[in-house]
Amino acid sequence: MIMKDPTMNRMTRISTLALALSLPAVAHAQDDQDTIVVTAQRANQSEVTNGGSAGVLGNKAAEDLPFTIRTYNESLILNQQPQTLGDVLENDATIRTTYGFGNAAEQFVVRGFTLFGDDVGVNGLYGIGPRQLVAPQLYGSVQVLNGASAFLNGAAPGGTGLGGNVNLQLKRAGERDFVRVTGSAEENARFGGAVDVSRRFGENREWGVRLNGAYLDGETSINREDRRTAVVGAAIDYASGPFKAVLDLAFQEIRVDGLRPKVTLGTSAIPDVPEADANYAQDFTYSELRDVFGTVNLEYALADNAMVYAKAGARDGREKGIYGGVTVNDVDTGAAAGSALFVPATTNNEAVEAGLRVKLGEVVTHEFNFGGNANWQVFRTAYDFLPGYETNLYATPQVAEPVSTGFVGGDLDNPNPTARTTLWSAFASDTLGLWNDRILLTGGLRLQNIRQRNIGYDGVLVDFYDNDKVTPVAGIVVKPVEQLSLYANRIEALQVGAFVPLDPANPLPNAGQALAPRVSVQYEVGGKLGLGGMFLSLGAYRIERPGEGVLEDGTYGYLGEQRNEGIEFTASGEVAPGLRLIGGAALTDAEFDNGAKVTGVPEYTANADVEWDPAFLTGATLTARVVHTGPQWVDAANTLELDTWTRFDLGARYVFAAGETPVTLRLSVDNVANERYWASAFDAFSSALLQGKPRTFKASISADF
Repeated sequence: MIMKDPTMNRMTRISTLALALSLPAVAHAQDDQDTIVVTAQRANQSEVTNGGSAGVLGNKAAEDLPFTIRTYNESLILNQQPQTLGDVLENDATIRTTYGFGNAAEQFVVRGFTLFGDDVGVNGLYGIGPRQLVAPQLYGSVQVLNGASAFLNGAAPGGTGLGGNVNLQLKRAGERDFVRVTGSAEENARFGGAVDVSRRFGENREWGVRLNGAYLDGETSINREDRRTAVVGAAIDYASGPFKAVLDLAFQEIRVDGLRPKVTLGTSAIPDVPEADANYAQDFTYSELRDVFGTVNLEYALADNAMVYAKAGARDGREKGIYGGVTVNDVDTGAAAGSALFVPATTNNEAVEAGLRVKLGEVVTHEFNFGGNANWQVFRTAYDFLPGYETNLYATPQVAEPVSTGFVGGDLDNPNPTARTTLWSAFASDTLGLWNDRILLTGGLRLQNIRQRNIGYDGVLVDFYDNDKVTPVAGIVVKPVEQLSLYANRIEALQVGAFVPLDPANPLPNAGQALAPRVSVQYEVGGKLGLGGMFLSLGAYRIERPGEGVLEDGTYGYLGEQRNEGIEFTASGEVAPGLRLIGGAALTDAEFDNGAKVTGVPEYTANADVEWDPAFLTGATLTARVVHTGPQWVDAANTLELDTWTRFDLGARYVFAAGETPVTLRLSVDNVANERYWASAFDAFSSALLQGKPRTFKASISADF
C-alpha cells in the first residue's frame, strides 16, 4: 500500500500551477528579449532604502539623521506575496509580530514595546490606515523607524509606538508607465488576482495616476482558517513648477473565519506545540473589517530653500466579529476552556498637518521647521460575552455557537462612543550644519496636548483629561570620514494612555477605559557605514517609562517603571554582483524596577534575507531567508520561558519575455521544515502564546504590459 503525503500533494499542485503558467515562455529568446528580461529582473529586486520620511524633518538619507530609518520597497512586497503587514515586517530583525486577544489584530514588538495597528502611519499621518490588519497590496513602501518618534510625528493616538514607528506610503505613479496583471495561489486553497496601472500624462508628464486592486480568498495553510481580502487604491498627483499635490484614496475589506487564536495559560506549565497546521478555533469565530480612507498632500516651493506644506487625511472604519479564546488547563491532555466574545466597533478619524521648512546660510547652515498638527478620533464599541465551553488544544471539538446570556455592554446594534480623543501639537526645530554639513546638530520642541473623554458603555462620562507637555528632542550627527556617520539622540514622548484590556477570563473593574497619559525618555548612540554596495547600522539605546499592570485594588494601571536597553545591527545592500542581503540582529534587555523581565520580549533576534541572480541562468533569482528568535519569558513571575526558534524560507523567481512583455514567475516556501513553535508570548494582559505559521507554498505570475 502506498501512503500519500498531503503536504507533497499540495506542493505538487502548486508547482504544477507554476509550471503551467510558464508555458508561454519563448524557447529561444532574442537579443531584444534578453534586454527586456535583464531590465525587468533589475526592477524586480527586493531592496531596502536607508532613509525615508523623518516626519517634520522631511525626507532624509539615513546618514543625515540622528535616528535609524529604513524603507522596504514595493518589489519586496510583490515578490514575497505577504498576507498582512506583519508578513512584510518579518524581514526586519528588530521587529516581531503577535496578535491581540482572539481577533485578527496584529501587534508589533519593537525594542520590547508594543505598536498597535492604530499607531501605524499612512503617508505620515496617524489614525488614517486600518487599525487591525493591513493588506500590503495597497502600499508602495513600508518604512520602519526605530525608537521614539513623538517629536517627528506627534504623539501616537493609540498610546503605543514608543519603541518604534511604521509608516506606510500608498502606491503612486512613478516615471515608468505600466499595466501589471498578477495571478496568485497559496495553500491550502487560497487564490487571487491583482491589477496595477501606472500612467503619467500632460505635456511635461506633470499628471500621474495610479490605480490598483486585488482580491484573494480561500483556506490558508492553517486548517479551516479562511481569509478573504479585497482592496482598491487610487492616487492622482500633479507636479508642475513649485507646486505639488497628491490625492490618495483607498478601500480595504478583510474577513477571517476560524482564526487560530492565541493560547492562554490556565496552568503553571507551557503546553507542547500542536501540529504546525493545527487549528483550535471554533468555526463560528470570525473577524470582519472594512476601512475607507484617504489623504491629500500639498507642497509649494516659495524659493529654492523654502517650502510650505499641508496634508490631511480621514478614515471611516467598521469592524465586528466573534472572537475566540482558548485557556489550557491541562498541558498533558490539552483540556481547555473555550471563550467567545462578540464585538462590534466603528471608528471615525481625521488628521491634519501643516508646516514651513527653510534652509539658510552657507558656511553655517540652519534648517528650520515650524508647524503643527491635529488628530481627532471617535471610537464606538460594545460587547457581548458569550458562555464558555469545553474544548481541547490537541483534539478540538466543534461546538454550537453559544447563545448570549445577557452579559452585554453597550448597544450591540448601534454602539455608543466610548472614547473621544483630540490631539494637537505645535513644533519648532533647527538643524545646524557645520563643516559642509559634516556636523549636524538638531534641537527641537513640540508642545503636545492630549484631550480625551472616556465614556462608559451606557453612554455616561467616566472621566475626562486634558494634559499638555513640551517634549524636547536633541540629536547630533558627525561624519568624520566619507561614508561614516556617527549619531546620538535624546527624545521624550507623551503617550496617550492605553486602553485597559477586556479579558473574559479575568474581567477588570476598569476594563475598556483609557489610562492617563505618561512620559518616557529615550537615549541612543550609534553609527552608520557605507561599505561598497552595503549599508551597515549599529546602535545602542535605553528607554525609561512607567510600567503597567494590575494594582492592589484589582484595577489596571501604571505600576513601577520599565527600562528597556538594547543593541541593534542592520545590514542591507549588494554583497557582490548579483548577490544581495537584508539582515540584522538585536539584543534586548527589558525589565521592571523590581528586576522582573518583561514578558514576550525575546532576548535576541536575528534575520537574514539573501537574493542571488545566478549568472548561468539569465532571468533567474534564488532567495532564502532565516528568522531566528531567542528565549522570552511567558509569565510575570519569570518562571516559564519559551524556547528559541528558527525558521527557514526558500524561493525562486524567473523572468522571461513573452514577445515584448516581461513575465515574472514566483514560487516560495515559508517554514520549509514545517517547524512547530510558539512564536510569541507578548500580550497586553495575560500569559498567552501565539503559534508560528506552518509550511506555506505560494506561487504567482505577473505580466507587465
